[in-house]
Amino acid sequence: MRYEEKAKLTAARVLVPVAILLASPMLLVAGAFVRPRYLRYIYRDGAPAILEKERGRISVHWFVVTNPLLWWLCWPTEAVAGLISRRGRPGS
Repeated sequence: MRYEEKAKLTAARVLVPVAILLASPMLLVAGAFVRPRYLRYIYRDGAPAILEKERGRISVHWFVVTNPLLWWLCWPTEAVAGLISRRGRPGS
């Protein structure tokens, strides 16, 4: 979508947090596994850029990646996964 399309930008700003809240039960349970895969998908080789200033384009993924709500909902399972992985190492 283009920067000039104010209605679409406003809709994305409003609907992305709503979608994240709807997915919150899944993110609280499996956020440590979902978030990294989503970020790999967005930043993979050959993927379109999420923000192209030269062309005046912005992707909906930009609103998802920059939304702190996604991080807050994925943080608990990422913390637990980190604790489990550290305890499983020899010598700890």
